Amino acid sequence: MRASKPAINTEGKVLLKKARHPLLAPSTVVPIDLTLGESFDQLIITGPNTGGKTVPLKTLGLLTLMALSGLLIPAEDGSQLAFFKEIYADIGDEQSIEQSLSTFSSHMVNIVEILKAADEDSLVLFDELGAGTDPTEGAALATAILIRLHRYGIRTMATTHYSELKVFALSTPGVENAACEFDVESLKPTYRLLIGVPGKSNAFSISQKLGLPDDVISEAKNLLSEDDEAFEDLISDLENKRREVEKEQAELASTQEEIARLKKTLDERQQRNREKGDAILEEARSEARKILSEAKDYADKTIREMNRLKAGSGVKEMEKSRTELRREMDKLGAEQKLPEKAGAGRAPKAEELRIGDKVFVRSLNLSGSVSTLPNAKGELFVQMGILRSKVKLSDLVLEHEETVSVEGRSPYGKKKDKGSGVAAKSMTISPEIILIGKTVDEALPELEKYLDDAFLAHLHQVRVVHGRGTGALKNAVAGFLKKVSYVKSYRPGEFGEGGYGVTVVDFKDN
Repeated sequence: MRASKPAINTEGKVLLKKARHPLLAPSTVVPIDLTLGESFDQLIITGPNTGGKTVPLKTLGLLTLMALSGLLIPAEDGSQLAFFKEIYADIGDEQSIEQSLSTFSSHMVNIVEILKAADEDSLVLFDELGAGTDPTEGAALATAILIRLHRYGIRTMATTHYSELKVFALSTPGVENAACEFDVESLKPTYRLLIGVPGKSNAFSISQKLGLPDDVISEAKNLLSEDDEAFEDLISDLENKRREVEKEQAELASTQEEIARLKKTLDERQQRNREKGDAILEEARSEARKILSEAKDYADKTIREMNRLKAGSGVKEMEKSRTELRREMDKLGAEQKLPEKAGAGRAPKAEELRIGDKVFVRSLNLSGSVSTLPNAKGELFVQMGILRSKVKLSDLVLEHEETVSVEGRSPYGKKKDKGSGVAAKSMTISPEIILIGKTVDEALPELEKYLDDAFLAHLHQVRVVHGRGTGALKNAVAGFLKKVSYVKSYRPGEFGEGGYGVTVVDFKDN
């Protein structure tokens, strides 16, 4: 039965998850979720006849008896049932228009006995409470009975199709409405229990589907009071909105699952990139250690040879030996040297570097951009993809970038128009600025100067790389960009542009 062991409490609380009536076929039974005794002690189930209202009533009673008899129950793990000392039920299986006074009397005899015996440790179940007599009087009696039980805090579950009881549940704290969903198209109940909304009788819709003439239905609607009709319309509107909310919740759940899947994929890709960057760095360090070790060996050999020659055969032989060792050292250097990027040149001077300049790191054989200016020791940080490393100025080669000139001027600072002798300063501007590792106070002045230079150089779009971190720098950059008059728009980087660690800025035309 896929049964489970429920938790038993003495507070009168019921929480059934995906509960199934034990006598219905598992392949066709519709599981229900049911609560009682937490925020309300009475549950009034309303809806049409043959609407499946009695099923949750019997399910609660039978599962409670099973649990208190030491049996597992057909419900999901995490279900709870209360330790009721007595369970009282008045359930009639005959639901026809042929109910007689004697039937009403027999029900009332049961109800009288229940009211005498029930207390706060009891569970009371009523099926079609107040049926079998004049509807107005029956509804009044049913309401009075429920008020009496509610006054003493007795856990009660009742089914009815009286509108008066729907209003009673809506207006009384500690009493809750519920409905068994009904498919008017197929004229069959779905057996889904919906707690929190009253059920609609659907008498007109069912009659129309069964073939009752439209003029008869129209006449019946005219005989309804305005309040009754408005109440039924309100219930119908609630039902439609509930369906819309369920649909939106299902779409939201699907979207959240897709977001979680994409986030997992992105996290895995970032992890692979980090591992790849670590492997590249370790390989470069290993190669550097190898080069240094072999260079040290040759240096030691050179010193020993020099000392030997100095004490022995003279200057000419020492010079010859030194030349041979130099040749071997050059050969070793050519074999072991890490491949340099084509076009690499001299190391730049400290005053030649600016934040964001593109550089090539010889020892790592990687390109990157300058994150910080050199310190007194000639050391600076360079951002190489996801890798940020401290390197020496002598280990760098400044890469050439496209020279972006002020409109109307050549890259050499002269006007294109003939006859003009006014020169202009050409500007070489990186399409991105790296602010990673900086405080807000350090980053914003650099960002301001960079944006001014980029705008004057007629760049249309630039990237501000601030990283993810705590989000403080990202928010500060966004706040600053709002105030810049020549910024047309800005947005977070898309996948492949750096994601939320980057802000892409578009300038206005100038």
